Formats: sequence, structure tokens, C-alpha cells
Amino acid sequence: MKFETRGIELRSISLDALSDAKLKTIQYLQKHQLHDCVIIDEFLDQAGACVSFRLRDGHKDLWAPDWDTTLLNERLGIDSRGNEDALDKEIMIAMLLASIPFVFPTYEELVAAIRIRHHVVRAGYLAELNFDTNAAERPEDCWHYDEDAGFLLNQDVSIIRALTKATQPDATHPAYSFSCYRATEYVILLGIAQELEISNPALLKKLEKRSEKRAIRSGEFHEVFLREYGSIDEPFPMKYYVPGDRVWFRNPDDRSSDISGYEGSWVIYLGHNLFTNFWKRNSPFTLETKCVEVFHWKDGAYMGNDGELHMDESIVELEVAKSLADPIRYAQIINRMMRYRDPKGVYAGGGCIDTSRESPRWVCPLTGDLDIPD
Repeated sequence: MKFETRGIELRSISLDALSDAKLKTIQYLQKHQLHDCVIIDEFLDQAGACVSFRLRDGHKDLWAPDWDTTLLNERLGIDSRGNEDALDKEIMIAMLLASIPFVFPTYEELVAAIRIRHHVVRAGYLAELNFDTNAAERPEDCWHYDEDAGFLLNQDVSIIRALTKATQPDATHPAYSFSCYRATEYVILLGIAQELEISNPALLKKLEKRSEKRAIRSGEFHEVFLREYGSIDEPFPMKYYVPGDRVWFRNPDDRSSDISGYEGSWVIYLGHNLFTNFWKRNSPFTLETKCVEVFHWKDGAYMGNDGELHMDESIVELEVAKSLADPIRYAQIINRMMRYRDPKGVYAGGGCIDTSRESPRWVCPLTGDLDIPD
């Protein structure tokens, strides 16, 4: 499949309206020693005026051959896991490599998006939870449960504090129970709330008031907070990820995918070729080890005495260890799994790699499109 680097686009009604945004973006690129690595174009089209920023082909081929952004830290000689500026640089370079453009109406929305991704990555590293698709619990000084409305924020409690406490347990309480999907919602929402505290306090207050009445979750969460890039017809390159992306790894095994919680795995890309492991936060997955884990879910599936399929994680861990120690078996699994997923309902020759990525909507006053419903 042929891809083209589109990068970041700033769009408005005229090029004059974009002049200040262009200058500020150039200054941001200069701060991270990237200005000479970027092609800047200005043009008019049916959508209006656009200033685009994209990484030059020579730097793409050097830093991310075939749009493989999992190599960025190694190729750049940086450590985005341990350095704040390096993380921002990795986020920016990955966005400049996008084959489907990241569009923003202002410079302020661009840097807010980078800050949100930064917050999401840091929250992803710190999140430690207990996997359970049936049970669920939250710190009682921050949340209470309603059968219809879900977990509700206690009145006058900071949602940043509540989300942090639920996802980053301390020595006073073991990890709280979550599904992987709900875990990504809390981590992403924490990143958004931390940015709203800076750039849009009024919207943060509206989010808190809504969270006291009814949880925004599942499909509504996706619609309210996230923008989805890519599709079956227009996929991202297979190894293209931006730190802060929400990513789905599909279980391509028909039988084990019937087990609740094992249809696939929702994770956050942390950069540095690492994905969240909410259940063992000190052992994040790489792209490759995530593929191997999902592959072996088929081996852990068993029929219980209740006539239902269940998952034996100990068998999965054992088989994963065997595969990682056997180069031939490992290569066979990677070849099988490192393919785009089949369409919904189809279990054929597809692998576990999704074609789309999800990231938060615009959040700034006047230009934001993140609207909290009443």
C-alpha cells in the first residue's frame, strides 16, 4: 500500500489569518531543532486556506523508514520515557509523519493537543489496575455508583484528583478493577482534564458537573471526546503510532474472541515502542510482545463447568514465554499477527493490527469541538 506524508495542517478562512499561527509553529519547531527537517507549504483549496508542515523524506527515511515510528527514540538518540522535552519532540515528529493529516484551526489547538498527548502518556505509565470485566470499583471518597448512570463523581470533588486516585493507586489501597476499555477512557480523560485546567477552566467545570450526574462512557465517550483517524479503506501505516494514541489490537481467533474482555485489547501508545500494560505497569508491551500475547489468547481459552468459555492467563503467560525464547516460533507469530485486522465479523487471514487511531478533540475556547452534553 502506498502512503504519502501529510503531517500537520493549520486551516482557516485565509492565509493572512494563519500568518501568526505559522510563525508560532515555526518557533515551536525551532525549539525542538526540527525547523530544518520540515517542509512548509501554503495553499488554498475547497476547504479554505492551509499551512501544512510535514517531515522531509530524507529525515523520514532516516528516523522512521516505512513510517515505523516505533524506531524514533533509537534513531534520534533520545529518551522520551525519561525526558519531558524528548517526549514532546517524539510526539511532534510522529505527527509530522502522518499519512492522514492532523488538522487544527489554530496554533493553540496544536500545542494543546501535544500537551494532552503528553499528559495521557504520563498517566498511562503510572496507571495500574486490576483486570475485571464484571466487577468494578473506585475510591469511595471520589466516586459513587449508580446502576443506570455508572460511576459518578462525588459533589465538589476535583475530577483530576478522582481520575488520578482511581488509576494510580498508592500503598493504602490495591489496584481498582477495570476493563481495558474503561481504563483507556479514564487515562485519556485525565489527560484532557489536565489540559482543560490550563486552557479552558469553564469546560473543565462543565465536565465535572456532568460527571456528577451521568458517566460519559463507551460509545458516548468516543463521540464526545475523541476523533478517529484512519479506516479499513484508508489505513495508517502498520507501525505508525503517535504517543498518546488510543489503539486497539484485535483478537483474530474466532473462538477465544467470544470471551468477554478478549475480543481485543485497548491500550495507549506511550512512545518508545511501548504500549500500556494496565495490569503490570512496570512491564509495558512492545508492539511485538503485544502481538505475541494476543496470539496466545487462543491457547488460554477453555470451557468451564458453567458451559461458558473462560481464559486461563497462566497458560497464556507460559506460551508467550516459550514463543519469546524461540526465534523461529516468534517470527512465525509476528508474521501471522502483524497484518491489518479483518473487518468486523470476519475471521480469516487478518492479523491484530487496527487501521485507525483515536485521539482527543480540540479543547480551546472559541475553536474547540469538544462539547460536554447536559
